[in-house]
Amino acid sequence: MPTKWTALTPSSKACDRAGRHHAGDGLYLLTRHGKPGPDGAVSISKSWVYRYMLRGFRRDMGLGSWPVVSLADARRKAEDARRQVADGIDPVDAARTAAAAAARGPVPSFEEAADRYIAAHRDGWRNPKHRQQWENTLATYAFPVIGRMSVADVAVGDVLKILEPIWKDKPETATRLRGRIETVIDWAIARDYRSAENPARWRGRLQQLLPAKAKIRRVEHHPAMGWRDVGAFMADLRARPAVAARALEFLILTAARGGEVRGARWAEIDLAGGVWTVPGARMKAGRDHRVPLSDAALAVLKSALAAHVAEHGRQARPDALIFEGGRRGRPMSENAFMALLERMGRGDITSHGFRSTFRQWCAEATAYPREVAETALAHTNKDRVEAAYQRGDHLDQRRRLMTDWATFCSKPMPAEGANVVPLRAGA
Repeated sequence: MPTKWTALTPSSKACDRAGRHHAGDGLYLLTRHGKPGPDGAVSISKSWVYRYMLRGFRRDMGLGSWPVVSLADARRKAEDARRQVADGIDPVDAARTAAAAAARGPVPSFEEAADRYIAAHRDGWRNPKHRQQWENTLATYAFPVIGRMSVADVAVGDVLKILEPIWKDKPETATRLRGRIETVIDWAIARDYRSAENPARWRGRLQQLLPAKAKIRRVEHHPAMGWRDVGAFMADLRARPAVAARALEFLILTAARGGEVRGARWAEIDLAGGVWTVPGARMKAGRDHRVPLSDAALAVLKSALAAHVAEHGRQARPDALIFEGGRRGRPMSENAFMALLERMGRGDITSHGFRSTFRQWCAEATAYPREVAETALAHTNKDRVEAAYQRGDHLDQRRRLMTDWATFCSKPMPAEGANVVPLRAGA
């Protein structure tokens, strides 16, 4: 049915009156009067509005101001909007969607979206290794399948092509990879590059198609030394002059993680107070952790400090590493402890395993409370209610615990079968 327009002259005196002036088929010229100026003159503004009904609701769509938009242009725009309404499309929403699409640019591929997400978040990640893991897993497993695909088109089947080949053989890698794919697609959804649901979401989606990790994962603990053997091992370790040996001794005496020890700097150490404060940036939980230092641990530090003075002829700067690697100013390699243990004929254990050794000693040979031992290991309390009531870090109790641990580490255990007397409680 042809459109019938009402005769209208926007410049006429009749259209200078404030209000709506009908131009036919839902098109109106909206005239507004401003406040009188100093000379009493009143400013007049005119704009085009298309009024329509859709799904029982009335809406107004602005088409621009007159005379920038002429009567002919306004009628053309109104005609286009009227066709959209006839097709069940809301022209206001369609215009907003088109404007948003023009502002954000073309939809990126999944690989481009991943690169942009990593670039936006890399400064918030604690260490370069985390970024490298992100990049490597996506490049190895995801990009060959969906890298060139528009991030808006990735479907559940595509995600399964990536995950199914490694889900059972490499469950830990596959689980982290799934989470990273989900995160990249969530980024695309937040940026309005995608409107469909996230195909990599686990709950309610992939959990119906893949077995839970807990059902297929083989728990692999870090190889650890039995706690009864620590004393003899420490005697051998202390006979070795290498920097790695002193660092490993300090690691054992503090029950710390390897990265925390390798990155330790003198500014973190309070020799007088006997406390090492590891900054949150290097902690797994992301918050500062105070470590009480036993006399044995302090002796390791003082020895390292004396060695620095002897080599450089001056005191160590606060920002200097305590245990330097082969290159000045650089930390020891991640493999330094492994190489040392192999030279000692103990390639069957890891440096991280000494944390398990310490925890087992706490449980089997002492009466210290569980929460004190867990705090010594900087483990977070997963029980939120319990954590809300235990806000302290048990520093005094942990100082006694670490002193007892150092004493135990200094003496080889008696022959098997001898009586073991539990050490005192930390209360």
